[in-house]
Amino acid sequence: MTKQFRLKGAFKKLAGFSALALLTCSAVQAANWRYAHEEYAGDVQDVYAYKFKEYIEDNSDHTLKVYRFGELGESDDIMEQTQAGILNFVNQSPGFTGALIPEAQIFFIPYLMPTDMKSVVKFFRESKAINQDFPKLYAEKGLELLTMYPEGEMVVTLDEVATTPKELHNKKIRVMTNPLLSETYTAFGATPTPLPWGEVYGALQTNMIQGHENPIFWIESGKLYEVSPNLIFTGHGWFTTAMMANKDFYDDLSDEDQALVNDAADFAFEEILKHIDGLADRSLEKITSSSDKVTVTRLNEEQIVTFKKRAPQVEEKFIDMTGDSGKALLKQFKQDLKDL
Repeated sequence: MTKQFRLKGAFKKLAGFSALALLTCSAVQAANWRYAHEEYAGDVQDVYAYKFKEYIEDNSDHTLKVYRFGELGESDDIMEQTQAGILNFVNQSPGFTGALIPEAQIFFIPYLMPTDMKSVVKFFRESKAINQDFPKLYAEKGLELLTMYPEGEMVVTLDEVATTPKELHNKKIRVMTNPLLSETYTAFGATPTPLPWGEVYGALQTNMIQGHENPIFWIESGKLYEVSPNLIFTGHGWFTTAMMANKDFYDDLSDEDQALVNDAADFAFEEILKHIDGLADRSLEKITSSSDKVTVTRLNEEQIVTFKKRAPQVEEKFIDMTGDSGKALLKQFKQDLKDL
């Protein structure tokens, strides 16, 4: 064998080893990330999750596994798993995060947020409180806040029509495990009753509770109108949710992967705004065409005033619960809304 032939063979082996090394490096860098949310297939959080997944997988070698409501437990369970690093991403509403981050309960101060779509979207895009202040609060709890986004106007369902706080007296209204939301319904004259989501349908069906609140798409998706057919649009707020990552996981990502995650969150945010535009009307149409027992009541301005007058006591409770941090956040919220 000639020296030249031996050298050619050596170069071929070296090239082979180099190619294998590159493939191995690529395999090491590609990851299978895990993401859990609180809703069912086709609901707002699910649509957001799959848009996020779409962007990640279209723009990298990473894959993303999405877990829906119940697959890994309730909302509290998936948050614990994210903080423990078992999950990389989680979508959880402030209604549940409020136990961990009290300031997140600000979204449950009634009549603080606007209810028209255009103003709500502008607020989420431009609010300093949401885009600058909240990320710091989440970071303190080991979470990287990637985005907050609106899902829909809150609607109350009841066993009978009610248009005044007096008519809500002694009505047990299911609330998330959120102290400020309980204060809201106490102020409204009702009896707040915290319950996990999985128990709500049965509790309404057996009259253990007489009502609950949720965006209309969720009432349609969960078929809550079957056991709580009177829908009341009180105009008191929008359901908000937050998508976040385990902070240690996020901080350990390369600059390239951090940019990928941030861009995916932005992409999904824009897509979800398109999705929710008109969603409430479509969901309400499905509900009313599915049941002739459903009634729809939209409070007029005079009726809203009777509820709105009770909002200050909820603000006071929020400040009591959160101290100077909450007071500053509430001030910024109001300034952001004024700037709209």
